[in-house]
Amino acid sequence: MKSRASETDLPVDGVLPGTLSDPLRAELIAFRRDLHMHPELGNQEFRTTAALKARLELAGLAPRVLATGTGLICDVGTRGPDTGPMLALRADIDALPIPDTKAGVPYRSTVPDRAHACGHDVHTTAVLGAGLVLAALDRKGLLPHPVRLIFQPAEEVLPGGAPEAIEAGVLEGVGRIIGVHCDPKVDVGRIGLRAGAITSACDRLEVSLDGPGGHTARPHLTTDLVTAAAKVATEVPALLTRRVDARAGLAVTWGRLETGHVCNAIPQHAELSGTVRCLDLATWRQAPDLVHAAIDEVAGMYRAKTVIDYIRGVPPVVNDPESIDLLATAMTARRGSYAIEDTEQSLGGEDFSWYLEQVPGAMARLGVRTPGDTRGLDLHRGNFDADEEAITVGVELFTASALLYGNHT
Repeated sequence: MKSRASETDLPVDGVLPGTLSDPLRAELIAFRRDLHMHPELGNQEFRTTAALKARLELAGLAPRVLATGTGLICDVGTRGPDTGPMLALRADIDALPIPDTKAGVPYRSTVPDRAHACGHDVHTTAVLGAGLVLAALDRKGLLPHPVRLIFQPAEEVLPGGAPEAIEAGVLEGVGRIIGVHCDPKVDVGRIGLRAGAITSACDRLEVSLDGPGGHTARPHLTTDLVTAAAKVATEVPALLTRRVDARAGLAVTWGRLETGHVCNAIPQHAELSGTVRCLDLATWRQAPDLVHAAIDEVAGMYRAKTVIDYIRGVPPVVNDPESIDLLATAMTARRGSYAIEDTEQSLGGEDFSWYLEQVPGAMARLGVRTPGDTRGLDLHRGNFDADEEAITVGVELFTASALLYGNHT
């Protein structure tokens, strides 16, 4: 990672420039493997930030570390009075607090209970590679518009690192933003595109129920808190499905319910924790009031007092159609239209959505499955891995988008 490789082959006679040279491709794979071996959780990505900063500086660029000490931005090219707003390429740099269970690979995580199980190391390396290629093009006068690289911390920590990055000014001068997310259901060499919502909103919900407690022989004289908690767990999700359009996909799913200590005493306290997911942006904005009302209504039937902590997470990622057109045009220029497939909206959350509250943009699904692989790997599992050809595809997509950006401003 310390030696500087030759960065690009630059065919310019009728061919879109910016392809990866073999030495840079090998360097990027080594960079990704190094990140994979040293995963860092959200807001702790100091080593990752230092590695990115060092490589960008080696390319003659001037990256700026965010005030939090992790994450950075780096502009490629020079803004002038006539260049207009920049295109931003965004990567997320944090890992997950789960063990890496892969066997037989030399780049398995060396940090206990930490793993790049969501592909952020691939996203990061693809944006880094694009930055190096675009910097080489800029030195040759072949970069028509400046580009901003955003390496964002803490995507996995609700409400994500994006709001703080936006507050720090990463979108100043940016007119459009694009990103990718690894998809183990899509073959490497292909991307999945969708205009409109491509992910779900995701919020966290903590509920406390309280009552005076009592003897199980006399539930009529107290608040039957176990029954109240059970009814909240089962009836609130059902009630919400009758209060919003079913197409909005508003869903409460519980992950924890705790109450009681012995079989013959009605407890005084119960707790429930879960998530609220929603496919529709407008309904997501109403969700806190709807959920509060439903919980109070059900708990009130059993005279349970409620304390509700509704923690905003992320809205849906809503892809701008013109940005999707830019990504489709870029991928077609690099690999042909056969490399693009339609993709469905998922129930996963992504804090890339916060950027799209400020500027238009889009996220593509980056295929990482080796063709013919039948293992059924999935995100957020300890055995997740990516076909490293996806790095090349990501660099190609980002660089072509940057070169074609002027046609979509």
